[in-house]
Amino acid sequence: MTKKEKLFLIDGNSYCYRAFYAIKELKDSRGRPTNAVYGFILMFKKLLEKEKPAYLAVAFDMKGPTFRHEQFEDYKVHRKPMPDDLVSQMGLIKEALSAYKVPIFEKQGFEADDILATIAKKASLEGTDVYIVTGDKDMLQIVDEKIKVYSTHKDDLIYDSQAVVDRFSGLGPKNITDFIALAG
Repeated sequence: MTKKEKLFLIDGNSYCYRAFYAIKELKDSRGRPTNAVYGFILMFKKLLEKEKPAYLAVAFDMKGPTFRHEQFEDYKVHRKPMPDDLVSQMGLIKEALSAYKVPIFEKQGFEADDILATIAKKASLEGTDVYIVTGDKDMLQIVDEKIKVYSTHKDDLIYDSQAVVDRFSGLGPKNITDFIALAG
């Protein structure tokens, strides 16, 4: 990868949830829900057309505990499970990404965030500009000179270090984990 080329890393679960809740009650001729598939593809195509990334990958969470569950018994204990109507669409979304020849990363015991952060750090050390596409503010902690967060919640706002400082009243990316922990 050259320095001018951009790598876009998409948080697949975040993108799927956004699509699922943005479009209600869309079903195919057999009555199966398709709202998340349709919304995901619309957002994905918009991103491709607008940003024209040289490189692209998507990471998804896998079902089951992660290494954090082993460290913290109550990790995400209050999180609701993925809605069945979204679960039923995940395979179709991954099939669509495969049709676009987009690499999909999943690893048992790790969340998509962990995978995205690992890829982002490695690519940034090689001089590549990285954009993590997510609605998860936890990812703001890895923003630096080469890594930006492309927010799906704020009209495609791109968070660089200064945007993080501006949004969080002077707190920089390195302080985000503490802020989130204290804020709950």
